[in-house]
Amino acid sequence: MSEASTEQAVLVERRDRIMIITLNRPEAMNAINGALSTQLLAAVRELDDDKGLTAGIITGNGRGFCAGMDLKAFARGEDTGPLGTFVREGSKKPLIAAVEGFALAGGCEIALTCDLIVASKGAKIGIREVKVGLFAAAGGVFRLPSRVGVARAMEMALTGEPLSAEQAMEAGMLSGLTEPGGALEGAIKLAERITVNAPLAVAASKALVRAAAQGIDEETLWKMQIPLQQEIFRSNDAKEGPRAFAEKRDPNWTGT
Repeated sequence: MSEASTEQAVLVERRDRIMIITLNRPEAMNAINGALSTQLLAAVRELDDDKGLTAGIITGNGRGFCAGMDLKAFARGEDTGPLGTFVREGSKKPLIAAVEGFALAGGCEIALTCDLIVASKGAKIGIREVKVGLFAAAGGVFRLPSRVGVARAMEMALTGEPLSAEQAMEAGMLSGLTEPGGALEGAIKLAERITVNAPLAVAASKALVRAAAQGIDEETLWKMQIPLQQEIFRSNDAKEGPRAFAEKRDPNWTGT
């Protein structure tokens, strides 16, 4: 069995209705190899399948979030295909990236696959692929414009130079800016504001906001909303919410 197949490259922890997914290759700056790619996709699918969870957080162990592709693993031909599946499909449930230190190249693209980003001051976020003869083919080049604007995205893509977390916050890329060492705690607090709400309603709201941000026309969005509305308005949580309000208590969401 290969070293990559036995490596515990991703750690998973549950805190109430939150799943914390930790990229766990600190000695390699959490660079993406076959094990990390496979285990990250598995963790996100577990998040989506667990009705007891509402939201997820992706963070990195060590001094940074993720430095991008492990070029040594790439040269060995390790299969990182599951990462491609993750960045294309994302998660049905809200995902928050908690960025310390750096989120570069593929690491930036993992963060961009998340719905919200919290970063600590001084962190660097960018796509550096042009500096090694590649381009950000995991969604970075076409997702950045909606996060930071076309002009800044073009500059980042062509120069390979990252933004500081402070610049990213100013550009509207971040939902929170913390002191160094505080990104995960900031992401947890943000996730807790989400998890007080009904899980199915949260997931549907995410799907529609995502679709609108991708430029899907309003007529299509109305059609997309119909099956979501039918499912959620008939759910047990849709009955529990008004009942809890009337009884002046916190709702007990089941995700059903």
